[in-house]
Amino acid sequence: MATLENKTIFITGASRGIGRSIALRCAQDGANIVIAAKTAEPHPKLSGTIHTVAREVEQAGGHALPLRVDIRDDEAVFAAVKQAAGTFGGIDILVNNASAINLTGTLATPIKRYDLMQAINARGTYLCSQACLPHLLKAANPHILTLSPPLNLNPRWVAAHAAYTISKYGMSLCTLGMAAEFKERGVAVNSLWPRTTIATAAVEVFFPEALASSRKPEIMADAAYLVLTRDSRSATGNFYIDDEVLRAAGVTDLVRYAVTPGVPPSPDIFLD
Repeated sequence: MATLENKTIFITGASRGIGRSIALRCAQDGANIVIAAKTAEPHPKLSGTIHTVAREVEQAGGHALPLRVDIRDDEAVFAAVKQAAGTFGGIDILVNNASAINLTGTLATPIKRYDLMQAINARGTYLCSQACLPHLLKAANPHILTLSPPLNLNPRWVAAHAAYTISKYGMSLCTLGMAAEFKERGVAVNSLWPRTTIATAAVEVFFPEALASSRKPEIMADAAYLVLTRDSRSATGNFYIDDEVLRAAGVTDLVRYAVTPGVPPSPDIFLD
């Protein structure tokens, strides 16, 4: 079976939530995990820092490099990628996990909030991909995995929160375009999205009523692992859904991922 042993994985927003779970799952193989996130000191309301996750990665069997990075900052991103490649001898995988969310309508969305989501989501994904690609092009089985939804032109998803949808679809357009651009050069570029709400800080803030009926971040981590261990030349340009990836691999019992077993899971947004 494929393994991520000694692979170097650059994960944005990995100080908590889904990014942290992906880091810990990959660390079990003995991977090198670059924890690129803004939180270096404890946050008063949110758990986890780049340093706490680094310790967890080491305990799980991986090698950690915690880097404080604001992915809106061009120079900081390129410096972090250079440091990661220098530390571990290259970069094999990029996981674009960092994201900002604000589920408000057009009149209720301050332009500063619009700019923040564009800068982190669409632009940040493009920037981190651009910075990592020179190293990925030298890797044996390179992957870019972006946590963004399938492109869905149902007006419902734009009408509800246009600013956020534009920024998330920007991430997905990066997948669509870069997958085609780099297919012949062997770099897999895919997106992954959850079927249901995931028990993260974002759900606690925006969907508190759905927390008990959410799934744990580990479902996304296990699905990401299955994608990242595939042959990069035969699995690119896909918009994966977490439970579909698991079922295709023979995992049919998803109860272990439920926050509250027996409670029907709440559907996530962007999936009709």
